[in-house]
Amino acid sequence: MKAAAAIRSATRLVCAGCGASPPPGPYPFRCPQAGRDDTDHVLRSELDPTAVDFPFDDPEPNPFLCYRRLLHACHQGLPDAEFCELVLDLDRRVAAVDGHGFTATPFARADALSDRLGFSARGGVWVKDETGNVSGSHKARHLFGVLIWLEVVERLGLADPDDRRELAIASCGNAALAAAVVAAAAGRTLDVFVPVDADPVVLERLTELGADITVCPREAGVPGDPTVRRLDEALAAGALPFTCQGNLNGLAVEGGQTIGWELAAAGVPLDCLVVQVGGGALASACIHALQEAVALGALGELPRIDTVQTEGAWPLKRAFDAVVRRGDLEYAARHRSEFMWPWEEEPRSVAHGILDDETYDWLAVVEGMLATGGVPVVVGEELLVEANQLACDSTGIDVDPTGSAGLAGLAALRRHGDVGDDERVAVLFTGVNRRKEKSR
Repeated sequence: MKAAAAIRSATRLVCAGCGASPPPGPYPFRCPQAGRDDTDHVLRSELDPTAVDFPFDDPEPNPFLCYRRLLHACHQGLPDAEFCELVLDLDRRVAAVDGHGFTATPFARADALSDRLGFSARGGVWVKDETGNVSGSHKARHLFGVLIWLEVVERLGLADPDDRRELAIASCGNAALAAAVVAAAAGRTLDVFVPVDADPVVLERLTELGADITVCPREAGVPGDPTVRRLDEALAAGALPFTCQGNLNGLAVEGGQTIGWELAAAGVPLDCLVVQVGGGALASACIHALQEAVALGALGELPRIDTVQTEGAWPLKRAFDAVVRRGDLEYAARHRSEFMWPWEEEPRSVAHGILDDETYDWLAVVEGMLATGGVPVVVGEELLVEANQLACDSTGIDVDPTGSAGLAGLAALRRHGDVGDDERVAVLFTGVNRRKEKSR
């Protein structure tokens, strides 16, 4: 175990756009310079690789305990035993609400799927299955990390537990459900802003969990996601961002890094990771986690990072292409509006969970693709449906079309000859098919 002083200084929050760090306080979620200029202000948790070790042989199945030394919340002065007790208590309360708590999710070669896509015995597709995670998707990882932070600062006396501010999120599905489960477990009030076409199955469960729901219609002539606008209004009124958008809460990205750390711990020498992208938190979390794994000696090198969006909306590819034309990522970081802006039309797709009007954490994802030689892929509806059927038939996993969109991207890359037969490729099945789940 590292010395206490070293542990507390092992992480810091830094804005990727301007380099600023938030001042001391209980809610360091956004860069203090955010909104003042056109810089892309998104906080990242930076790890000092000389101050911590990667938990190579830790048998602890709960990722928030196994990888706690890599979390910013763990380095705020709470004794390790007390931190572990806090996480275990929160996990038990999550299990009481959702039926089970957090554990490392399955990651293995999908043999039948690999054969169907024409891979050799050396190569193939490795599937990280998040459909059995808390609330049925990966989103709860992001938000449980934020909850741990909120509980730690209360335990340290930096925030008043008797005067808790409301939590708020904008989402049409998995993120809202994850937020509602985690908030209910902690006894916290949650405001959820949803679009008019939100799934009735999702709305019913949100109501059961005690979330306060606001339906947000689009306004003619007003670009951007109306749920995000209403969320911004709630945050301005004092609510806390309990959201998976990294620009609003950088610590939400860190919670998702547990996926990347589990990929690194599996010991599979991956050539490529294909990630579906909506707001970008999942992709940026995986990229940052794998970068840290390399720095800590848990991974030899980064796999190529390829991303997937739908023909209904592809703001990330638009930004990536603009950065490549400009040839200057630093310029892009300081001139966000020239590279990332709301999609001009209302996006539609069977993969509705990645239809964000903007890729909020786009800069980190573009940076990761450029650093590894990856590319953004845009796929059509036919391939999204085909890939989802292939995923379900080949693996027996009831993943939804959003959750299998990474596989659609891999299929497109294979068709274009961009992924070889001998390559080892990881995809993330990120969400359960709730309509099938409901019908059982």
